[in-house]
Order: sequence, then structure tokens, then C-alpha cells
Amino acid sequence: MRSPAAVSDDGSMTNDEHEVSADGLTVGRAAALVGVSVKTLHHWDAIGLVRPSSRTWSGYRVYSGEDIARVHRVLVYRELGLPLAEIGRILDDPSVDARDHLRRQRSQLVDRISRLQTMVSAVDRMLDVSATGMRLTPQEQVDIFGDDWNPDWVGEAEELWGDTAQWTQYAERAAKLTTEDWREVSAATTTLEADLATAKRAGVAPGSVEANRLAERHRALLSTYFDCTHSMQACIGRRFVEEPGYADHYDAYAPGLTVWLRDVIFANAREHGVDPDSATWE
Repeated sequence: MRSPAAVSDDGSMTNDEHEVSADGLTVGRAAALVGVSVKTLHHWDAIGLVRPSSRTWSGYRVYSGEDIARVHRVLVYRELGLPLAEIGRILDDPSVDARDHLRRQRSQLVDRISRLQTMVSAVDRMLDVSATGMRLTPQEQVDIFGDDWNPDWVGEAEELWGDTAQWTQYAERAAKLTTEDWREVSAATTTLEADLATAKRAGVAPGSVEANRLAERHRALLSTYFDCTHSMQACIGRRFVEEPGYADHYDAYAPGLTVWLRDVIFANAREHGVDPDSATWE
């Protein structure tokens, strides 16, 4: 006759408790089957969460099929983040049968899978973006955009806007542009800025048909990089005047061009039902 197992110093049981009973699984085999520790099953037994249905002649816990099913239900609810006390209340609710528990668990698992899939997609998108962006070397940037271009501006822009949807769009679109595409974008930018200066010197009034056409050309150029709404364009027009650096650039084409361009953008925004004074970044 085999002698009863002893409890080891760490609280685990010796070999006898890990054997299979004729009536079910002893705690060691049950723990191995469901993927938890023996200590965990001991704790769940102590708090009344999962109590084995019977014991061996020598007093060891024996888990039936129903007990193992309950353990699996506990594991699902625990994976969903529920505290053990709440899990116990749910499982012991007399108004809910086993199939209702399974339906509830399935619904919650599906919801969690959906959330996790959304998170995975977001991470994948971030990984894709981190491998995209302008594929021009610093020297190529200067050759295309001019001697006053600073390649560090791209990194500075990413620090400011890198967590926005618009930067994601820019990175994806920029990665697809060839060197020749960038030359065309640069040429279109230079032509527009020259046309803006010509219109300013000619006294074209903000809100006029000609000025609105120029505002739309400006918005279309911005949309090369991201989908620019009239509200967003108004925010950009505000930055032209409020932040240093823009005036130096635009006023080099024509004195007062920076403020005039902002007014042109604002007037065109109003034409499209946007209040530029309260416009927000969408």
C-alpha cells in the first residue's frame, strides 16, 4: 500500500497527489491539463471558487469533468480581467445555466478579440509608417527644394505631428513619391507662391473669385501630403501669421504676403461655411 503524500516546504504535494484517480483527476494532473499551478488550484479551493467534487481514499483532491469545465470558465473570465470574487458570483448565479455562461463568455471573448485586432492593426500601421516617409537623401532634398531648405525640418515636423492621422497620411504618400514626383511638387509650390505674390501686388482682394481660386490651389497642394479640409487650411493660415519663420518666407516674395495669404484662406473658408476664427484641426 502506498503511503500518503507529504506536503513539501513550498506547499506543493509529492507524487501521490499527481496521480490519476479512477473517479477523475488529482490536483497535479488537473493543474497540468488546464495550465495553472497546483498552488492556484489550492487557492481556488480555499476561497470556494473551484472545489473538487471528491477526494481519494487518502484525502487528495479529485477533479471531475464538471470541475475542469468550471476551471476553464474561471480562466476565461480571469483572462477578461474580472476579479476572482466577481467570477465566483457569476458562476454561482442560480439564474444562469452553463450554456448561458458559455454564451456570455463567447460574447465577451469576441469583443476582446475585436479590440485586440484593432490594436494589432494600429501597431501594424505604425510599423508600416515607421518604414515609410520621404525617401530623399538630405542632399537630394536641397537639390530639389533649394539651398534654403533644411533637411532637419522633416524630423522636426515628425516630432510635432508624428502622432496625428495627417502625419500617417503624409508618411504613406511621401513613400510613394519618386524623385521626379518631388521635383513636380517643388515646381508646383514655387509657381503657386509666385502667383500669390503677383496677385498680392496686383491688389487682388481676399474673397474675390481669383483669390478663392488661389486658396483652393493652395489647399490642393497641401492635399498632396494629407487630406486638407477648409477648417484645417484655416488653422494653417493662422499659423502663418502667429509663428515666426513663415513671414520671412512669404514676405520675401512680396511685402505683406503672409497676412494677405491668411486673409485669402480665411475668406475662402467662410465661402465654404467655415468660421476661420473658431476653426479646429479635424
